[in-house]
Amino acid sequence: MSTTTACGPAQDSGYRAVLGSPHVARLLGGTLIGRLPTGMAPIAILLLVRAEHSPLALAGTLVALYSLASALGQPLLGRLVDRHGQTRVLITATATASSAFLLLPCTGPARHPVLAALTVLVAGLATPPLEAGLRALWPVLLPDAECQRTALSLDSSSQGLVFVAGPLLATGFAAGIGATTALVATAALGLLGAGLVVTARPSRAWTPVEFTEAVHWTGPLRVPGLRVLFAALIGTGVALGAVNVLALSAAERHHAGWLAGVMPAALSIGSMLGGLAYGRRAWPGAPAKHLVAASIGFAAGWLPLLPDPAPAVAVLGAVLPGTFLAPLLTAASLTVDRLAPQGESTEAFAWLIACIGVGQAAGTALASLTTSPLLVAAVPLAGAAFALWLLHRFNDRLSV
Repeated sequence: MSTTTACGPAQDSGYRAVLGSPHVARLLGGTLIGRLPTGMAPIAILLLVRAEHSPLALAGTLVALYSLASALGQPLLGRLVDRHGQTRVLITATATASSAFLLLPCTGPARHPVLAALTVLVAGLATPPLEAGLRALWPVLLPDAECQRTALSLDSSSQGLVFVAGPLLATGFAAGIGATTALVATAALGLLGAGLVVTARPSRAWTPVEFTEAVHWTGPLRVPGLRVLFAALIGTGVALGAVNVLALSAAERHHAGWLAGVMPAALSIGSMLGGLAYGRRAWPGAPAKHLVAASIGFAAGWLPLLPDPAPAVAVLGAVLPGTFLAPLLTAASLTVDRLAPQGESTEAFAWLIACIGVGQAAGTALASLTTSPLLVAAVPLAGAAFALWLLHRFNDRLSV
């Protein structure tokens, strides 16, 4: 007679067991497809504006506005999910964001930049909280704590695909058919992914907790440990946001245009490899300790890029910090799951995503302020070091 675990048959283990559990593959796949617009939209917006021969400054402003709005909208939508369930919020948000993507070419960004800015603002604010929603579902899908850790590792490492496949898809559609088609595809993939999620039984059945008393307006931010974690993740986001500028700067200096795309992709590949390795076994210590250990590796990983290495070395160098990124994010998610107040998990996970997004916007801006190779390379190191300092200094607040 065979026994079973929370994930599946006893002979199964790790990722096979998690993916073989009911609804997991569908929800994970749907979330990844539904999040592709996050990776596609910035490139699609940029290509659309440039196709109209508008200034690069306008294109960059619209992309920055979209990215910032996308980050800031997550906690609000996460709070709505915690109050009203996933189905209505995800359907409404996805429909709004997709409509905005379809409307953007009609605004004529070159002739009506204010209207275009309002459109990308709506698209960003309405970005559906699919990732936060999935992470709130893991305890329901996989009651076993070890299976949840494995699932979170798979979740965190696979998110890199969004930022590898997304830009490639947007560029491919724009080159093959036109920049407008790239935005149509962005809207369509968002609808497809969200549709796979909201029609899955666990998402439909997920019900919010009934609060017996009024919740403080700050939500999960009233928890000291979460404030420390979210502040540290802004530093992590700074490092990630500076990578694109660092790659572009190195590509121009070394006359290697391919480096601008390959270097960020190498970081994402490193993240996927590191996350899969982290999730394959149980590691000693609490997630709060794992946060510090992963942050040390993430910060140290930027050091080889300081001396402006040759392109091939720079690509390999970008893999190194990426190796520690997914373990860091997995440990952060486990910490959020432990510290989030009851009934506020979706909003708490949405704050995690939002703080990384805000950090990315800041990192891109900071790295763009200088032309010195050393200073550009110092921005991601500084962001990662700031995150490490906070996590080490206030680690006791992250432990339960």
